[in-house]
Amino acid sequence: MWGGRFEERMSEMTRTFTSDHSDRRLLDVDIRGSIAHAEMLAATGLITAAESRVLVDGLRSIQDGELVFHDDDEDVHTAVERRLAEIVGEVAGKLHTGRSRNDQVALDLRLYLAKAGRARVDQLHRLALAIAGLAEGHAETIVPSYTHLQQAQPTTLGHHLLAYAWMMLRGADRFRDALVRIEASPLGSGASAGSSLGVDRSMTAQALGLTDVIPNSLDAVGSRDFVAEYVFSCAQAMVDLSRLAEDVVLWSTREFGWARLGDEVSTGSSALPQKRNPDIAELVRGRAATLVGDLSAILALQKGLPLSYNRDLQEDKRIVFHADDTLGAAADAMGELLAGIELDPPRPGPETTALDLAEALVGRGVAFREAHRAVGGLIRALEGDGRSLGDAAWEDLAAADDRFEPADLDLLDPAVSVGRRVSEGSGSPGSVRDQVAAIRGILSNVIR
Repeated sequence: MWGGRFEERMSEMTRTFTSDHSDRRLLDVDIRGSIAHAEMLAATGLITAAESRVLVDGLRSIQDGELVFHDDDEDVHTAVERRLAEIVGEVAGKLHTGRSRNDQVALDLRLYLAKAGRARVDQLHRLALAIAGLAEGHAETIVPSYTHLQQAQPTTLGHHLLAYAWMMLRGADRFRDALVRIEASPLGSGASAGSSLGVDRSMTAQALGLTDVIPNSLDAVGSRDFVAEYVFSCAQAMVDLSRLAEDVVLWSTREFGWARLGDEVSTGSSALPQKRNPDIAELVRGRAATLVGDLSAILALQKGLPLSYNRDLQEDKRIVFHADDTLGAAADAMGELLAGIELDPPRPGPETTALDLAEALVGRGVAFREAHRAVGGLIRALEGDGRSLGDAAWEDLAAADDRFEPADLDLLDPAVSVGRRVSEGSGSPGSVRDQVAAIRGILSNVIR
């Protein structure tokens, strides 16, 4: 495409090193962008209507399957231009009027991520809905919550699961927010500083369903912050899935004994006949690390680039495609894993109700720090006798603080503790059902 400048042919090493076949998945959006561009060229009088029709018909025939990639196609744009010339002849050379590969590739990537982002939004929404359904079935299943991986307060398994449902919704929101900035058109910016030809940037943006044009041509072709934002959205969603995966790994151990995975989503051991391994969850956890690497890579890729376009940016596609593919596969896998999981956790220990005892004193006007010390002293005295909080009698409470009442012994039941929660967003069965209803309400208009 630039042979007129050079006397010697490009070496095989240079051709191989500079070629990028990872962008072949951009074929459909590349043709969409080219069709919009060809129609704009005719509307503005830069080419004739007849030439535009020839170009558009040729592009559509490629779109319908008339393209076989060659090893020496530098990238998808070269392949399309080569094939178009084979179909329509010399008029193919007019397609590049008022356009550079710099604004072309930026457009293609934006169009691709706009479609992919909507797919991730839908996927995360469906996963949130599935988790909410699982949580509803465990609205009254009492489990310990954890801080520092130590049993903290009693809650419900439904409450625990819903934390992940809300994470999935926020993950979807991040993609939707990113789409606002992704869906802007760089087309017409040219190689760097625009065109002397009368291209109509707004026309092509509108034809492609984009909301705006990028107001600065240098920024349009030389910036990849929209890619970094997309990769961050992938990475954060994957980290959230990794946390869920880690819980599943823990829950499925004999030590926790909370969960049993279905045969169809478990693996075995080549040496240990008894094993039922949570490989899906472990791989999700492991692949989250690669997305953290993708985020670091896309940020580092941009940090030293002067304006505007530099060939370094060719690498952005490898990064974002990997991030998007990995998240998409992991979300599907975790959805299938959860669909076949059996949850039957043991009840939490009575010591998880310690805060309820302290709050009983607070309700009688005792300062929280004083109530905290009284309950801490009670637990210390019980442990000194080789007992736990669940073994406490009325005499033990009275000895710890004379403002305790006999009825406070009922608070040592984790189910009573959970049922007394009144703060919004707590783990009580009623709150769990309210949260499930809220999630379904949010998604009722977006999932059909």
